[in-house]
Amino acid sequence: MFRIAVDAMGGDFAPKEQIAGAMMAIRNIPDIEIILYGDEQVIRPLLTNPERISIVHAPFVIPMGEKNPIQAIKSNKDTSSMARALQSLRNEEADAVVSSGATQALIAGAHILVRRMQGFKRTAIAPVIPSVSGKPTILLDSGANISIKPEFMLQQAYFAKIYAEEILNVENPRVGLINIGTEPGKGRELDHEAYALFSSTDLFEFYGNVEPKEILDPPCDILISDGFTANIVMKTIEGTAKGMGKLLKKHLTSTFFGKIGALLAKKNLNDFKKSISAEEIGGAVIYGLYKPVIKAQGASKEFGFYNGIRQAANICRTGVFEKVKQYLDTNQKEFEDE
Repeated sequence: MFRIAVDAMGGDFAPKEQIAGAMMAIRNIPDIEIILYGDEQVIRPLLTNPERISIVHAPFVIPMGEKNPIQAIKSNKDTSSMARALQSLRNEEADAVVSSGATQALIAGAHILVRRMQGFKRTAIAPVIPSVSGKPTILLDSGANISIKPEFMLQQAYFAKIYAEEILNVENPRVGLINIGTEPGKGRELDHEAYALFSSTDLFEFYGNVEPKEILDPPCDILISDGFTANIVMKTIEGTAKGMGKLLKKHLTSTFFGKIGALLAKKNLNDFKKSISAEEIGGAVIYGLYKPVIKAQGASKEFGFYNGIRQAANICRTGVFEKVKQYLDTNQKEFEDE
């Protein structure tokens, strides 16, 4: 049995949706146990099926807008639902954590309470985004590191390669560097150095530079940049998808025949909405930790949180983190700073 620790109090709709997602996961995934961390008095009445689900009382919630996440984690490590869930990995009480709580607090807590793999220089948040072809694309780093060194990006890209192979079933995944042009000389000094380093490595196949206009129809399986750039890309995708949905609805409902067309195309429109929904993926993985931590969307509902748990269980099952750690242990010189 894999033990999944759930931060039941983090997120816009906690703990109701987290608990519902946990119960859905138990119904559909036979090889997991779930530990809910949160206010037991609030959780207990909502937990209508406690099969393979236990509760650890941790009533404090770190606010979504917390300005000092490091201090919040340190000051509330014994009472915070997020901190207690993260500590369970360090204490060998759980195999993975799923949380839709404050992102920066989760990253800070992961560094303080879970720790990085030995030799892994910088963690990265890596969501999976949709594509026109229907194949998933890994985007990193979507916010953990505003500035970074190329050699650290090399580690992150290698982690993404293993994840793509083991979890997404992609054969020989290719890595693309997000840039303002496809030519090797485009971009900042960081982009030039990363391009040269990626071109010379045999850790993965490097496609080259990828322009932002190709993000949803990319020529590769993994897209990488610094946390500032990739976070803007991710939020632009989210905002554009929502905006296009609203525009489509506005135009379809503006005339009588448009409304008829919308009715006839209802299934297709629902399929489109589903294809761009983060709930279908589950969450973003934090690369580089000793054990898996999944950052689910703050607005995750039951199905989205269930998918986060399913994703965590799949990561545990395939041993992705262990495979990266083994490679780092035996090939550390490839990632050394100059």
